Amino acid sequence: MMNKSLGRLERVELRDIWLSEASDFTPWLARKENLDILGESLGLDLELEAQERAVGPFRADILCKDIGTDRWVLIENQLERTDHIHLGQLLTYASGLEAVTIVWIAARFTEEHRSTLDWLNRITDESFRFFGLEVELWRIGDSPAAPKFNIVSKPNDWSQSVAQAARAIDDAQLSETRIMQRAYWTAFDNVLSAARGPISGGRKPQPQSWMGYSVGRGHFGLNAAMVRPKKQVRAELYISSDKSKAFFHLLAAQKDEIERQLEFALDWEELPARQDSRISVSLDDADPENEADWTRQHEWLAKRLNEMHRVLAPRVRALDPDSWRPESV
Repeated sequence: MMNKSLGRLERVELRDIWLSEASDFTPWLARKENLDILGESLGLDLELEAQERAVGPFRADILCKDIGTDRWVLIENQLERTDHIHLGQLLTYASGLEAVTIVWIAARFTEEHRSTLDWLNRITDESFRFFGLEVELWRIGDSPAAPKFNIVSKPNDWSQSVAQAARAIDDAQLSETRIMQRAYWTAFDNVLSAARGPISGGRKPQPQSWMGYSVGRGHFGLNAAMVRPKKQVRAELYISSDKSKAFFHLLAAQKDEIERQLEFALDWEELPARQDSRISVSLDDADPENEADWTRQHEWLAKRLNEMHRVLAPRVRALDPDSWRPESV
């Protein structure tokens, strides 16, 4: 057997990379790819809402939404060990937001502050969750420094509940249809990754009829969907909010320009009997159960989703639902 040389991990001082929390670390963490790293550590799907956002008398470093629950996630950063000042700020933030996840990131947690977060998780209900994470930097040889987040405090039964949720589908007895769906989205994820568009692959395929992707704003999702009874696949912008109708009509007012930029027509479905609304485009004569046709379907879906993200994402982020005035009946 040949001997293979292995590199050696070397610890990098945080201040060697990030001189300032406000001007270096916080902007770095607020970038999507780095929030994704943090989200993987927490088991959350994070979407940036604001940096340096005023909450009561303080300014929160980063304010996010957990896309899965639409709850606030507030992140406070320290490049030093934890202190009482930041703990007081966190409690003020929690009191100012009705349902919130507090994430306290520091170079090192003192035992008293770790114990305080554990105590807060014991005495508060599920509306409030507190995480404590230590951030480290490591490199091998001359490689770039890589971040590592270590959870030192988390809500009661958090790791157990996340693990159970992650295993729930895998451990269940899947039907043939659900096995097909998971295989379909596994193959689609490879096509999406190869397309290198604004919607990236790398999401865990699920045994269900659709896969959702972020468009950069809560209550909106870009979905790839299969409609097996109609032998059809669909790319859609799905709006799920109590202000869905306002969002829908504001986008519908831009219909001609949107379709001109996309170079294809869309189906505009207000869904008046429901709270949600949908804007979509469909590929007919596309049977998801026909594996021989998957390549064509997946290439079409990837192209349409990326085109819709390119055209719709900036418009969605600019929408102000309060500016919509329904026509009087």
